[in-house]
Amino acid sequence: MTQELQQALVNVGAFSAFGMSAIGSAYGCGVAASSAIGSWKKCYAQGRPVPFQLTILTGAPMTQTIYGVILMGQIMALGLTCWPEALIIGLIGGLGICFSAMFQGRAAAGGCDAFAETGQGFVNYLIALGIVETIAIFVLAFGIKYIGDVTKAAAAIAGA
Repeated sequence: MTQELQQALVNVGAFSAFGMSAIGSAYGCGVAASSAIGSWKKCYAQGRPVPFQLTILTGAPMTQTIYGVILMGQIMALGLTCWPEALIIGLIGGLGICFSAMFQGRAAAGGCDAFAETGQGFVNYLIALGIVETIAIFVLAFGIKYIGDVTKAAAAIAGA
């Protein structure tokens, strides 16, 4: 296999981590924003104060894109001979982060509706979103650890 093809596969893995994370964040933010807009509409229609905090809930899934960027950078540091690992980490890691963002957005949508209706429980909703986000942090942390293990193994093989 040529070095150009190996580099291309490393790049595919790296960009997959970012791209899939961004897809999940876009979906999650979109779902939460739809709920926030509907909740604000209800508040306006009922003459009640409009809670700005819904903006915070709407933006919560964006952080997973940052995790994808970090994972992408780590994958890019892998050598060409580690292209299978780069591809696997990028695709599976990106997918894990993607689903975390998607489900965080769905949870945020529920938080938007509940907070606009009751005006209570905002911190509880943030805690629930943090629990969902923890999955993306686990994917990032263990992905980076695995990349470190792969790098050490590749160095040992090259030195043998």
